[in-house]
Amino acid sequence: MSAESTPIPGSPGGKGRRRKPRSKGSKGLLITAWVAAGIVVVGGTGAGYVYFKLNGNLKSVDIDQVLGSERPEKVDNGSENILVLGSDTRSGSNKELGGGTDDGSARSDTAMIIHVYEGHKKATVVSIPRDTLIDRPECTDTDGKEHDAASDVMFNTAYTTGGAACAVKTVETMTDIRMDHYLEVDFSGFEKLVDELGGVTVTTTRNIKDTDSHLDLKAGTHELTGAQALGLVRTRHGVGDGSDLGRIQLQQAFIKALVKQVKSVGVLTNPKKLYDLADTATKAVTTDSDLGSVNSLVSFASGLKGISPSDMTMVTMPVRYDPANPNRVLVQETKAQQIWTALENDRAIPRSATEGTATGQAKGVVTS
Repeated sequence: MSAESTPIPGSPGGKGRRRKPRSKGSKGLLITAWVAAGIVVVGGTGAGYVYFKLNGNLKSVDIDQVLGSERPEKVDNGSENILVLGSDTRSGSNKELGGGTDDGSARSDTAMIIHVYEGHKKATVVSIPRDTLIDRPECTDTDGKEHDAASDVMFNTAYTTGGAACAVKTVETMTDIRMDHYLEVDFSGFEKLVDELGGVTVTTTRNIKDTDSHLDLKAGTHELTGAQALGLVRTRHGVGDGSDLGRIQLQQAFIKALVKQVKSVGVLTNPKKLYDLADTATKAVTTDSDLGSVNSLVSFASGLKGISPSDMTMVTMPVRYDPANPNRVLVQETKAQQIWTALENDRAIPRSATEGTATGQAKGVVTS
């Protein structure tokens, strides 16, 4: 999708400049933050059991310890950058949802950088196509295992190879922007979260049918179940050109519908619904260690709950189709650098950064 406003330039896919880090400052996908903000109400009831139950649900990884000091500097301008991944594991309860073979691996089926601007009134979401060919840096995973660098590999191999730590390092190398936080949501958690919300309403402007993602929607308005929502954000063959870029356009449209739904269900005035959502949300996510407690997640989420769908700009990292393989894309480095520099300086993304780039031809197919 195209950007809605303004500035500036560096080099995705290559080594970013390295600077001394400063001390730490302070969905599916974005939904976790909005839901977690409501946990404040539960905590306010003095129900200690509820707090410890939710706290025990959370899983976290210590990204900072693994990556050490070789990271971009945290820019002190009041903004925050969060890497959000949708994990594509084929094991456990995800096998039936994800399909395919349980080969013991996991993939980052969805990857987004969420930039929250100073004041926390607006946000930009930059989707990174999983099929982008990049130079992956050497990295160490959270178990201490070292992984060699690799050239011309798909972006999502970073997560498959070394999990969250390697995914974060790869994104920071591409963008030269420090990721302040990390959030990961899995298939089964996403489905349950949508069902707990009572479904999400979207309108499709054409039929969408994809046997691979078990999706069959006629043109019109639908209240999607969790399974249907999962099928929608995973489909790549049901609409558009069959590429990952089309899937990203559907994902971006669905996220806006999801945020709209969260804001309309009135969880803050319904303690039972709030608890059910919070229980599901905290089970569904893995966070960085800084967000690995209910108190931390609530504090973080409270700063985001004022952001409405109209305050969110959705873009895709500028790419072009690989002439050697139409199923892969290559970074348009000059345009991508405009995005990274804009975010680093807490500015709106210029229209020129997303004009003339490859698209998936699914824009406008889903609206909220």
